[in-house]
Amino acid sequence: MTKVSVATVWLDGCSGCHMSLIDMDERLIDLADQIDVVYSPLVDRKEYPDWVDVALVEGAVSSTEDFEKIKKIRAHTGILVALGDCAVAANVPAMRNPFKVEDVMARGYFETAAIQHQVPCEVVPGLLPVVRPIHEVVKVDVFVQGCPPSADTIHYVITELLAGRAPVLYDRTRPGA
Repeated sequence: MTKVSVATVWLDGCSGCHMSLIDMDERLIDLADQIDVVYSPLVDRKEYPDWVDVALVEGAVSSTEDFEKIKKIRAHTGILVALGDCAVAANVPAMRNPFKVEDVMARGYFETAAIQHQVPCEVVPGLLPVVRPIHEVVKVDVFVQGCPPSADTIHYVITELLAGRAPVLYDRTRPGA
């Protein structure tokens, strides 16, 4: 039996969706017979593979790095799942949208810093003018609301996709729950 390649990705968010993924507990072991996790912040691989069957993407697009990453992921992925409210609607990361990037950087690295009043230029990627949900940058195939979505919901989405079905989520998710 050929396994389905799966990637999990973390853009700008809190990692709560990945925590829910891990909360599937023993169901992860059951899924291991059917999936091969080929990329994730939970594994050691650093480069996105040439092809992934399903990508679960958490977080919003808020930096130049996020923008390039989501474009690459879309180009190399069969089914892209926007996982959680940050991916679906930009949620908490978008709270900076009313402010100019310069003001955000000044607040974070000058006004509130006790030492080294400077903006890091090598470690921190450039911020985009506004934070955007994934679907405003690339085509999304499945939207999974929730902050974070429950482990049960994520398990349902994965098992439906493995069965070749589009998950029906209207009665399983809602923003923030």
